[in-house]
Amino acid sequence: MKKGNYNRFWRWHFYAALFITPLLITLTLTGIGYLFYTNVENVVYKDFFFGEGSSNEQLSIDQGIEKAKEQYKGYDVTKIIVLDDPYNTRLTMTNDAGEERYVFLDNHNQIVGSQNSKYTFSNVMRNTHSSLFVGGTIVNYLVELAACWAVFLLLSGIYMTVKSRVLKRRQKSTTRQRNKKWHALIGTIITIPMVIIIFTGLPWSAFMGNIINTVAHDNPSIGVPILTQEPPTSDINEIPWATRENETPTSNKPDSHGHHGVSKTNTYDNSNMIQVQTLMKEIKKSNISKPYSIVYPSDEEGVYTVSKASNSGVTGLDVSPYDEITSYFDQYSGNLISHVSYEDYGILKKWFTWGIPLHEGHLFGWPNKLINLTVCLAFLFVILWGIKTWLSRKKRGELSAPPKVPTQLSAGFIIFMITLGIIMPLFGISLILVIITELLILIINKYKAKA
Repeated sequence: MKKGNYNRFWRWHFYAALFITPLLITLTLTGIGYLFYTNVENVVYKDFFFGEGSSNEQLSIDQGIEKAKEQYKGYDVTKIIVLDDPYNTRLTMTNDAGEERYVFLDNHNQIVGSQNSKYTFSNVMRNTHSSLFVGGTIVNYLVELAACWAVFLLLSGIYMTVKSRVLKRRQKSTTRQRNKKWHALIGTIITIPMVIIIFTGLPWSAFMGNIINTVAHDNPSIGVPILTQEPPTSDINEIPWATRENETPTSNKPDSHGHHGVSKTNTYDNSNMIQVQTLMKEIKKSNISKPYSIVYPSDEEGVYTVSKASNSGVTGLDVSPYDEITSYFDQYSGNLISHVSYEDYGILKKWFTWGIPLHEGHLFGWPNKLINLTVCLAFLFVILWGIKTWLSRKKRGELSAPPKVPTQLSAGFIIFMITLGIIMPLFGISLILVIITELLILIINKYKAKA
């Protein structure tokens, strides 16, 4: 039974690796790319980030916004990113089709230039990493499934390394044994950090991430505070009486599940709203320092949302988890209504706040990046040496899969797989499909044998 257990793990390890290796390589390479997106963007987009417009005339932030609206017809400002010097201010402008542009204003609030948000380096890396730049539920599930099976590969690899004693010193060893040893050694070393990286990435995954978010929202005491889920409303009595009956354009609420802090909203314009310059004075009075983002109200009762986030996905905007804050300002008076800080979060929300920047590599500066880079490169090394190990034993014209095992399953194997299936529900669903497939193959083979 012990030998059968080893062979079963080996066989499942082999087939899982065979199917998901291309995805794992893609996810790892794009993860490395995203790890250094701030460094890349600071160089590639330096003219946008640090350059100056064609005029030195000093404008207010509101005048700069109006100029941007005139220059980019059909687009309206939905978000403002106010960064520390020497970064320029970044406007997120959205049209009715949901397309986004980033427009940059210099220290005179003059327009420096613009980008199509979809094709910035960070968004290309992020969208490829999370959904292969294709998107859609099936693709998102496929990416998450690859991450789940990667956990199985790492843990089953540990089991086989211990059982086979592959790391034991030998007087003489074959090429295959050396490849197998390197594959097992590096895989064992990186198992814990790699599992941490995978699990800190799951909060924004399609299936498990949705479950985690649902639990966090349904249980404010351990997850997302009620105030974050249901932002306050502006005092509509602040609208001048003479214009209160005028019809005000409305829009959909912002997407509360925006990936990595990215939210999209339809444009909304209201002449009764306070100017951004006035709002920024109120923000300063409230002791909110740069960097921060300002998200526009989505309708006549909405509020200005001012936030500092540890996982914004915007170059120059990320802050320490302890400094994370979301504040709500009345769109008519500019008064601070309420705010939510890190201390108000439940344990799940705090996990997101620490885990996501750890996953992205900016929780504790360059050491975080270097650790993540080392683990990712080592993981690619493990994949490469796994392929070399297979090729060193592969016979020409054959798949050379590990030997078949008896149909009887050990209790240990069953408990291990069920546990992983519970921890990672999408993995559990895929296991059921694998079992059904194997049973169908078994039935077909028995039918053919009888025939």
